[in-house]
Amino acid sequence: MKSFFEAIQWIFDEIIFFFHDIFRFTEIEPTWGWWVANIVNWALWGIICYYIWYWIKQLQIHKDNNEEDQDTTAHSFLK
Repeated sequence: MKSFFEAIQWIFDEIIFFFHDIFRFTEIEPTWGWWVANIVNWALWGIICYYIWYWIKQLQIHKDNNEEDQDTTAHSFLK
């Protein structure tokens, strides 16, 4: 049973938290650690902005095709 929990520990330490270790080691070096952290932040913000734009575009397509039910009684609990 002990080896089972040690295997779970190994999976989390060596595989799942691998990127967290990379960020931890880049924080030690002050000259390029700041750049790495900010590049990651800007990349994530770019991904978020793209998917928000895509979602709004899809909503507009459905609205233009009159596929959206805007009746207030569309749900049974609103009657």
